[in-house]
Amino acid sequence: MRRFSKILTASALLVAAVGAPASGSDRTARDRPAWSTAWATAPAAAVGGVEQGYAGFTIRNVVHTTTGGSSVRIHLSNRFGTQPVLMGHVTVAISAHTGGRRDGTIDASTGAAKAGTLRDVLFNGRGSITVPARAEVVSDPVRLRVPADQDLLVTTWTPQPSGTVTYHPAAMQDSFFTRGPADHAGDEAATAFTETTRVWHYVSGVDVSGGPGTVVALGDSITDGVTSTWGANRRWTDYLAARLATSPVPDYGVANSGISGNRVLLDSNAPNYTIYDSFGPSALTRLNWDVLDRAGARSVIVFEGINDIQQTPHQDDPEQIIAGLAQIATQAHSRGLRVVGATIMPWKGWDSWTPELEKTRVAVNEWIRDGGDGALDGLADFDAATRDPADPERMLPAFDSGDHLHPNDAGDKAMAAVVPLSRL
Repeated sequence: MRRFSKILTASALLVAAVGAPASGSDRTARDRPAWSTAWATAPAAAVGGVEQGYAGFTIRNVVHTTTGGSSVRIHLSNRFGTQPVLMGHVTVAISAHTGGRRDGTIDASTGAAKAGTLRDVLFNGRGSITVPARAEVVSDPVRLRVPADQDLLVTTWTPQPSGTVTYHPAAMQDSFFTRGPADHAGDEAATAFTETTRVWHYVSGVDVSGGPGTVVALGDSITDGVTSTWGANRRWTDYLAARLATSPVPDYGVANSGISGNRVLLDSNAPNYTIYDSFGPSALTRLNWDVLDRAGARSVIVFEGINDIQQTPHQDDPEQIIAGLAQIATQAHSRGLRVVGATIMPWKGWDSWTPELEKTRVAVNEWIRDGGDGALDGLADFDAATRDPADPERMLPAFDSGDHLHPNDAGDKAMAAVVPLSRL
């Protein structure tokens, strides 16, 4: 196979053939989409034991922006719902607290809104909307100047019983709720929000106007940031957003589409998958919703494969994983996105590691480093950035969260540092 540095010309020809980003005036127009993703999460499953929904609940989701704009739109998901859900009142507001910021400070949100910033969110001009089962909706534009690196509050009131509740399990952030039945979505104060939750319910994206576009990170628990500091926004994707904000490259929004435990090829708990299995549908299954349909999407960083290898049933044939990654790249190119491949990080010391499975990781990484036989437009070598030179099968201790699979904050920062900004 050809080394990545030697295949750029051939890769560019292939990318152009399948609809990659255009050059010249077309590319300039594309660089300023109407909407960019300021924040996103990938709905993963239905909340267990909540088959009748959250009738009367007001849930105040706390999210953190990666880029800003003069108007905002909200995405709500009933992707794993068994029945329609009525969103009786939805609001968005700037939090009275900034949250975990790029300068290292943590001003934790309490659920209180900054005075004068709370806005009603409308859908087709109406203050409520019924979201069909297995569907998602996007709101009308809301006039609210949203800064980058700032907590927002997205609040939903669901007055009626419904089916199952769609959620993202690993928020790494406290949010708030009240059991109602009164509607508290319009409250600036946090007084009513006496209970906390460690997951995000219903909300799946926040778009802003006037941005330069979106970089999407497709991944698993490492992208989800499950061992990063709670409430601090120190996932590798957050560090990437910070790099973009201070680089000559435009301040793209970064959409985190990681789901803990996610695989390239198999749905969670396959072949016995249910909507309650929190590792979610496979990366290929969820690609359209979580990557290709993101507002302003211009590139995707694909960082998956370790769970195909280490979870049962183990996928020990690297060609199967490679075929899945290549198909992700093909579909992304067909929608005009650039594709950056990220190598799978060291994991020796994790309980399912074996020398035989390590060979699978090495083979997949070789394909990624070689440019994916022309399928990839850039390389983020997370393996090289985090491995221990004294034992390359292990993560460097300074980057290891302690479980030998997931990085700590320092490891996340090292990963973000090797993403090739010019290929985004």
